[in-house]
Amino acid sequence: MKLYERTVGNSIKKQLAFTFIGLLGIALLLLWGMNRFFLESYYQSDKESALKDTYLQMNGMEEITESNADTLRSFCAKNNLSLVVTTAEGSLIYAGGTENHLEAILFGYFTQQEQEREHAQILEKTDNYYIQKNRDRFAGMDYLEMWGVLDNGNCFIVRSPLESIKDSVALSNRFLTIVGLFIGGICMIVIWFMTGRLTKPVTELTNLSKRMANLDFDAKYTSGGSNEIGELGRNFNRMSQELETAISDLKSANVELQKDIENKIQIDEMRKEFLSNVSHELKTPIALIQGYAEGLKENINDDDESREFYCEVIMDEASKMNKMVKKLLTLNQLEFGNDQVTMERFDIVALIKGIVQSSHILIEQKEAKVVFEEEEPISVWGDEFKVEEVVTNYLSNALNHLNGERLIDIRIEREEQKLTVSVFNTGEPIPEEDLDKVWIKFYKVDKARTREYGGSGIGLSIVKAIMDSMKQECGVKNYTNGVKFWFTLEAK
Repeated sequence: MKLYERTVGNSIKKQLAFTFIGLLGIALLLLWGMNRFFLESYYQSDKESALKDTYLQMNGMEEITESNADTLRSFCAKNNLSLVVTTAEGSLIYAGGTENHLEAILFGYFTQQEQEREHAQILEKTDNYYIQKNRDRFAGMDYLEMWGVLDNGNCFIVRSPLESIKDSVALSNRFLTIVGLFIGGICMIVIWFMTGRLTKPVTELTNLSKRMANLDFDAKYTSGGSNEIGELGRNFNRMSQELETAISDLKSANVELQKDIENKIQIDEMRKEFLSNVSHELKTPIALIQGYAEGLKENINDDDESREFYCEVIMDEASKMNKMVKKLLTLNQLEFGNDQVTMERFDIVALIKGIVQSSHILIEQKEAKVVFEEEEPISVWGDEFKVEEVVTNYLSNALNHLNGERLIDIRIEREEQKLTVSVFNTGEPIPEEDLDKVWIKFYKVDKARTREYGGSGIGLSIVKAIMDSMKQECGVKNYTNGVKFWFTLEAK
């Protein structure tokens, strides 16, 4: 793995450096080759153009005078040319440059002696002039020459030494080689450091991708930049964040799935427990109904009072079974979300007063004292019907477990955006180990007493389900002289 990382970390830099250095070397080599093989031809072509320009200047003059002779002299000196102009009879008209035997060479060309002897290489031929490469046997040098006849009948010859061209090309090649090596060395150093700077973000992105592959999402691209690599780095950061979020969501989903599995197991256990509890709760009333019904059928007691008592027992047990079944259906709808919650604004004070008033007869039978001091209306949000059922359950539970001073205290405590409704009754506190279990279906702290008043252990489960459906809270708290049940409502 380390060898792989080192190769990845260095190869891009080396490839870029070697590529740029190679391109630079090829460019310098091409420049040297062009200079070596084509500069001389280009120089010769340029000289040919200078020879033609000289011919055009002379041809444009009717005769060579002192004024235009200076122009010819200046042009010849600038272009390193030697020039001789004679009449058709051979008399000298003008001579310029360093050559002192051009007049004889011109005469020889016109008599065809010199050209045939030296085998001059003709480059261009017209009716008025020749352009040729020739070797001067006196000077021992090669020349580029142009000779012929002007429109006014005068003869001329103009030439430039080719040795100067070759020397210039050789000197240029040597200079280009030295300068090329110097510049190439500097460029190689600059390219090496520049490729290092260019590949540093890429190396950082490589290390970042490795850390991301190991699920280390704290790694961030920090080199910045506004080019494509900088954009890639920012995309890496965004991808890291998105991957972290996705994995976090996946883990959360996995936890939720685990919870769902546990809940399914728990639901299965609850289903078994529910069936067992329902069977247990129904077993006693069914047995009583069956027994008393058989007694009626067999006329165990013939008197009307006994038969009436048997019928009352049957009706009472059937009523208890009916209430329990209704509560179970209500609880089932709440727990599975089948019961729709209707949120509305209503007066909680009026609702509590109505429940207390409707329970007046039961309160008198229990010899209870109910205290509720709120008078002013208090608006809350919730399902009024379900809240009424919660308060009714709390009040019934308080009446059934009343003892001591036989006091029931109902209070409303205001907070910022919520209020808490509590129902306190004097009596025996609930054992601490049972406080969290009172909301479980069929759970009974005092089974004998619960059976005595006909309780099924479902009322508080319904309260818990109602509060959960409205996203509110409920709870129970022990005091030395009694128990307080409470729930919250939204009071914006």
